[in-house]
Amino acid sequence: MATNATSSFEFSAKSLPLQLFIDNAYVDSKSNKYLTVHNPKDGSLVSDKVPLANDQDVDAAVVAAENALPGWKKISASQRRDILLKFAGLLEKHTAPLAELTRITLGAPFGSFGAFEVGLAAEAFKYNAGWIDKFLGEAVPQENGFMQITRNEPLGVTAGIVPWNGPLGTVGLKAAPALATGNCFILKPSEKTPFAAAALGPLIKEAGFPPGVFQVLTGDGTTGALIASHMRIRKVSFTGSIPTGKKIQEMAAKSNLKRVTLELGGKSPAVVFDDCNLENAATWCANALAANTGQVCFAATRVYVQEGIFDKFAKLYKEKLEEKAKTIGDPDQEGTQMGPLVDKSQFERVNGFIERGISGSQGTVLIGGNKTDKTGYYVEPTVFTNVSADAEIYSNEIFGPVSILNSFKTEEEVVKAANATEYGLMAGVFTQDINKALRVASDFDSGMVGINCVSLTFLTAPFGGSKESGLGRECGRAALQAFTEPKTIMINMTY
Repeated sequence: MATNATSSFEFSAKSLPLQLFIDNAYVDSKSNKYLTVHNPKDGSLVSDKVPLANDQDVDAAVVAAENALPGWKKISASQRRDILLKFAGLLEKHTAPLAELTRITLGAPFGSFGAFEVGLAAEAFKYNAGWIDKFLGEAVPQENGFMQITRNEPLGVTAGIVPWNGPLGTVGLKAAPALATGNCFILKPSEKTPFAAAALGPLIKEAGFPPGVFQVLTGDGTTGALIASHMRIRKVSFTGSIPTGKKIQEMAAKSNLKRVTLELGGKSPAVVFDDCNLENAATWCANALAANTGQVCFAATRVYVQEGIFDKFAKLYKEKLEEKAKTIGDPDQEGTQMGPLVDKSQFERVNGFIERGISGSQGTVLIGGNKTDKTGYYVEPTVFTNVSADAEIYSNEIFGPVSILNSFKTEEEVVKAANATEYGLMAGVFTQDINKALRVASDFDSGMVGINCVSLTFLTAPFGGSKESGLGRECGRAALQAFTEPKTIMINMTY
């Protein structure tokens, strides 16, 4: 049964969006199956009525998008720009309730993450709106009697499968460039954090998106598989784990060879030389580990420190993480900076790594390693030192506030260690020698490198990794290119 979304935003933790948003209306799923989500701060039930979109629902969204596509492609640049800008403004206007809808199943505090994430989504729509009348093709000078013109054409019906750790921020990174370049877009939020995305319906309508242009389907991996294998979806952008990313790429290839962007995580190294600004390096590394309780794909979880300053750095790093640990608590309370992990399975996974690291003597515990006395899925920052390269805590992405801290002697040695992984998302180098900084940055096998900083990204520059950290790039002009095909038009000037 369909219901019309109101123009005013009415969703909250007490009034959850529990329908799919298709063709500018909230509708019940055809599957009659539901997902259950809990609040990670205490394990309490949030809802057991989150709709699971099935093949009929995906088909309905695709049909609506196909019907909307011709008009959306032809809408004037200024009209499309104004719609994206209005949507950005509506996101900002409703920052508090949108952040709350994420917080109740992610556990991310408003001050340290919730407001930032909604702001990131809004800024992504503003940034991409600004490109709409500037993402131009090229004209090749006449040669042998032929003039060549290139155009950037939208792919058509596109989709984004977003992760639970950034459920609204990543919507901006995927939906904004897709819509800016004239595509229609189907959003599939994570089954762990579905509500902020599911609540976008009223804002989509109020911004002026035509029916079928921007739609939201909640569901789990089965819904994502339907999207990845759909014969009439032309592009899927996915952020998540490597195993799931490989499956999506396979399904995309076996269906209609749809375009794929994959952002698949990392095990990011931070290399700290003895000529660095010690305070700056320790601050960046500590913040990188504690942000979103370590549930960040480009978190600096392998820290290498030159042996001459190792003890000083370790002391300062520990002190800063101890201060972070004091801010662990109820994400609904002001002053909390570190909330719980997202759910029981993630809590057990992260604690499993910590427990095996201790029991297996994989390293020496510098800080953490103890269970908190709080109800809920809380984990304190944990650092292991002197970890061998064959230890699982050294090589596996843990996706929690757990890092390894090792010493090194030479530049050649540490670059080799930093690159000895199948991940290549982010890396950082800390030194006051600019020649060394640029040399090491060049030698890193990584899609992004920070010099005297780490674990950050900008909307204006490409975001993505090398090796198994993914395919393609988000942000900047690269995101627009990922949602378009270049078309070459050749004009015979001699007849």
